[in-house]
Amino acid sequence: MVIGIIGAGASGMAAALAASEQPGVHVVLMERQARVGRKLQATGNGRCNLTNLHANCGGYHGQEPHFWDTALERFGPEETLEWFRGLGLFTVAEESGRVYPYSDQANSVVDVLRFALDRPNIELKTGFEVEKAKKTPVGFRVESAEGTVECDRLVIACGGLAGTKLGGSMSGYKLLRSLGHRCTKLRPALVQIKTGWTGVAALKGVRANCHAEIYRGDTLISESTGELQFTEYGLSGPVIFEISRDVCQGDGDWKCRLDFLPEVSREELAGELLRRKGTRLPVSELLTGILHNRLGRVLTQAAGIGGSGFAAEVSEARLWNLAETVKGFEVSLSEPLGMDSAQVTAGGILTSEFDPETLESRLVPGLYACGEVLDVDGDCGGYNLQWAWSSGRLAGEHAGRKEK
Repeated sequence: MVIGIIGAGASGMAAALAASEQPGVHVVLMERQARVGRKLQATGNGRCNLTNLHANCGGYHGQEPHFWDTALERFGPEETLEWFRGLGLFTVAEESGRVYPYSDQANSVVDVLRFALDRPNIELKTGFEVEKAKKTPVGFRVESAEGTVECDRLVIACGGLAGTKLGGSMSGYKLLRSLGHRCTKLRPALVQIKTGWTGVAALKGVRANCHAEIYRGDTLISESTGELQFTEYGLSGPVIFEISRDVCQGDGDWKCRLDFLPEVSREELAGELLRRKGTRLPVSELLTGILHNRLGRVLTQAAGIGGSGFAAEVSEARLWNLAETVKGFEVSLSEPLGMDSAQVTAGGILTSEFDPETLESRLVPGLYACGEVLDVDGDCGGYNLQWAWSSGRLAGEHAGRKEK
């Protein structure tokens, strides 16, 4: 039995390896790029956050809640780490639950998968851009300018639109639509956010731990605590990725409120600033030792404290206002960056049209889908790769089974 798999990213490689373990199966893995796992190699700033120890306890989004439960229950973080250890990968878990290769290099993950694909019953076709996939009386015909593949069953694992510079594309959605499936609206997730605040350019490259809240008007939309990074155009970093999914969707006054000292109360901070009033500290250095120097100066000016004077000359009211600014600095938001910069696509092919127990299409027997092409996206921190491994293994295993 021939199993065709379109896409050799994380979910596609997992599907190919799972299918190849079934007896009497020949797998044809088709990848339009010149090598496998290109987007995978760029994840986690080149470190590859390959899973999260908490990834089977929630953290996923889509129109059909709990669609992902079966895949994660059968092949969750524990099974994933055992699987990778069997492939020869050493890993390390951080206190947050994020898991990385021990080498701290994403290419280690790609390499062990690439070597694992070197099996007699797996045929890898790179540079093979699929143009059409058709249902036939006996299976499927996959057509490309490089040739045609006939297969008994077909797995679509093309990934999503996010990260277009690294290979993200519409191909998976188009193929599944051509076979009768429907798709939700696609939008970027885990992405930087642009701001209309002109002062952000002065903080380019500055990192700070903070609690961030997203508001639409006076309504709190989402919040998270973690590392923030300022860019020349806006806000980035894990804390922003966590809350970027629904930002600027629809009209409204969007803003981000930042608490740069989430573990210190306003009263504690004000007390320290009032203590500094009795020193010869320059006003530009009021937050020295508390925050990044550049960030401290920007916040001091934003609180209306400027000039070349000394802390002793600043009124108590102004110091309390500075404490308020540090604990609740507001930045207007304009829009998220586009799909080029996004790590994940929110939205995708309707999951209601697939069986969550097998990931087989309810519309086209013998057709399967997995990974980002489906309407499932996870939180920042290894959740999306865990969905790729879990769904890829589930789809590949059932596609490779002889019984129907």
